[in-house]
Parts: sequence; C-alpha cells; structure tokens
Amino acid sequence: MGQRLVALAHEDPELTIGAAWDHAEHPQQGTDAGVLAGIGEIGIPLSPSLTTQVDVVVDFSVAAAVAPLVQACQQRKIPVVVATTGLSEADEQLVRTVAETIPVVWAPSMSLAVNLLMKLTQLAAETLQNQTSGVDFEIIERHHRFKEDSPSGTALKFGQIIAEATGIDRQTHGREGRPGARPRNEIGYHAVRVGDNPGEHTIVMGMLGETLELRVAASNRDCYASGALSAAKFLAQQPPGLYDMSDVLGL
Repeated sequence: MGQRLVALAHEDPELTIGAAWDHAEHPQQGTDAGVLAGIGEIGIPLSPSLTTQVDVVVDFSVAAAVAPLVQACQQRKIPVVVATTGLSEADEQLVRTVAETIPVVWAPSMSLAVNLLMKLTQLAAETLQNQTSGVDFEIIERHHRFKEDSPSGTALKFGQIIAEATGIDRQTHGREGRPGARPRNEIGYHAVRVGDNPGEHTIVMGMLGETLELRVAASNRDCYASGALSAAKFLAQQPPGLYDMSDVLGL
C-alpha cells in the first residue's frame, strides 16, 4: 500500500510527497521511495522518523504501528489518515482521543465503492428488518493469504451497520458441527484467505423465498490508495475532529 500511495501521489498535481516513513528495521531504509514504488527516483528516501514538516500523514501500515504514529502526529499537530485495520480497543480509544486535538480520518476501508455499499447496506437492512419471515444476515469476506486480522475491519463495519439498523446483538464467526437452527438475532461472519485477493465483501440478506446479495470487489489496491489520498486532501482543510470516508465523499 505504501508503494501505491507513493506512485499515485506522485502522479497527482495537487499533492507533493514530503516524506516516506517506515519501521526503523525495514531492510530498505534509505532507499528512494520512488524506486521502491517502481516509478524512479523522486528524492524522498525511506526514513525511520518524520523530520520533514508535512500537511497530512497517511498511515497504511500494521496495527502495532498506529499508536506511536498517531501520538507523533498529535505532538506535531499534523492531521492523520488512519487506514490501518485490526486495531485493539486501546488503540481505537487512542485514535478517538487524538482526534480531540488534531483532524483524523479513520475508516475500515478507503474504497469509494465499499463506502457506497455501506450506505446501500444500511438502507437495505432498515427496509427489510420488519419482514414477517425474518432476515438472515451473513457477511462473507475474502482477502489475500498475508492478511493478519480476521474478520476484516470492513466486514466488522458492515456488521456494525446492520446491528445499528436492526438491533441484532449477536455475532457468529463461522459454523461447524451441529449448531442447530440458525437464530434470528445473529450476524454471521465468514473469512476466506486465498492467494493475492486484494479484498472482496458480500452481504447476504436471506428471507423465505428470496435472497438479496450486495457485493463489492477490488481488482487491485489502487482503489484503497486513491481513497486515502482523497481523504488526505479533505483532511488538510478540516478543524480537529474524527471523520470517516462518508465525510470525505459527502455521503
């Protein structure tokens, strides 16, 4: 994701890359970020710290890096886009606290299509919740074999949207054995990890006699990088506060 952020930001006339920030033990520290991204030298070496003054930081890393990164941004009064998922409850609370003093965009997915589907999911769940036959909600997500958190943060967000629309308060992660008839008040999650799949989510709403499926799939990671860069442009103009992609996209 860092490579695609660098490549797409370099192509965008509204953006200038000020720094490329990564873990101190990254084996390619000091290498030009443009070379790493496959676009040639851009004069920005990979660095273990942020020493340049920038307008916005985009974090697309791993959960363990989020806390020190957002704290560093808070200390320097730099807005930050948090696109990393799999955060602990303590890290999530830290992001909320930091947003009291600096602008923060925090979202489980930076994709335009994913965030539009979230709105459609909300509408569908609110519309179908009073069906006399009941509605069964299942969320199926697919990602690459290297993804560390499961279910994905995006899948959990879809579940949160359904729960808020319907009042369902139970979650089930996969099924095996003989669990019995499906309860009416549960949201089911199923995580698939295969190959290099960049991300795919299907929301299944099953009723007696018919089924509605809402699906979104990424063909590469550029949709996430483009969304994160749009969030950075949005955030540079905002006062302190916690924002999400609905704010960025005007949804």
